[in-house]
Amino acid sequence: MSGGVDSSVAGALLLRAGHQVVGVTMKLWGGDSDTGCCSVSDVDDARRVAQQLDIDHLVFNFGDDFNAHVVEPYVRDHALGVTPNPCIECNRHVKFDRLLVRADQLGFDAVATGHHARIGRAANGSFSLERGADNAKDQSYVVHMLDQAALGRTLFPVGDIDKTEVRRLASEMGLRTASKPDSQDVCFITSTGGRQTFLGDRISFRQGRVVDTSGSALGKVEAVEMITIGQRRGIGLPGGGPKRYVVDVDVPNGTVVVGDDDDLFRTTMVVERATWIEAPVDGAVLVQCSAHGVPQPATIANDIAGKVAGGSVRVTWNEPQRRIAPGQSVVFYDLADKCVLGGGTATR
Repeated sequence: MSGGVDSSVAGALLLRAGHQVVGVTMKLWGGDSDTGCCSVSDVDDARRVAQQLDIDHLVFNFGDDFNAHVVEPYVRDHALGVTPNPCIECNRHVKFDRLLVRADQLGFDAVATGHHARIGRAANGSFSLERGADNAKDQSYVVHMLDQAALGRTLFPVGDIDKTEVRRLASEMGLRTASKPDSQDVCFITSTGGRQTFLGDRISFRQGRVVDTSGSALGKVEAVEMITIGQRRGIGLPGGGPKRYVVDVDVPNGTVVVGDDDDLFRTTMVVERATWIEAPVDGAVLVQCSAHGVPQPATIANDIAGKVAGGSVRVTWNEPQRRIAPGQSVVFYDLADKCVLGGGTATR
């Protein structure tokens, strides 16, 4: 229970279905937090909803795991010029790993969350991960790392209903989170300090050169670690000229390369650390490169290492696509755009 309306209703629906339910809130970030699911008010909302539902409420302190697997890699990636996706790493290492282990230790049958996704079952008994019923709120992208073992122990109670119905049910039941806005922010980045303050307290920023694709100097940036692929603003160039976009970032050499929109397009990309819902896939798929991105047709091919989890996959687009920032999650769907096949992380 994160303190949001989706997990609140998820708990209520489980109770209606006759399950024995215990609400759990994970204490992840011990520093300043005024956004996301780690703020004091969110934990308080979760506790009060548990009281309304008349269920026990536990708080698990997974701060060490969160720091080791989410915060430290987030800082390290920026220092290397990589654009990380901390919410997905939190799902990978904490919500669907550490929490499942704790559930086993305490004798629980399953873990349920408020994610808008669905879990199906094939005739052979294997599990599938499917898009949520509300396409606008679908979160299958952010839980793409789940494997058969995790899917067999996980429930998504709100996956079959849309967000309007979630809020209607919460209001009908008088839950205090019924009209609470959705959180869109990284929980350990404060709205007042922002990403630059958070990183500036932990790494030394270096000034970088801004050059065009031919190497000609155009300007400079004060913190090359803050620049990402596709960025257009804040790259040290005067206004009024042609639109320029970041097409490459070289932190070790302190160089930012900019070009026009066409310079961003690529026909292939490599995805590393691939994981699969069931088994590695080759061939025609749809590929989604952001939480609410539009899936694009492509062909994927596993290399030799890709035949096991953690290998790399080559993506060949049917039509050239804008370059994806290294570190971002790339998720593969079937051609019906219904089931997640697997996913990984964009490389340079």
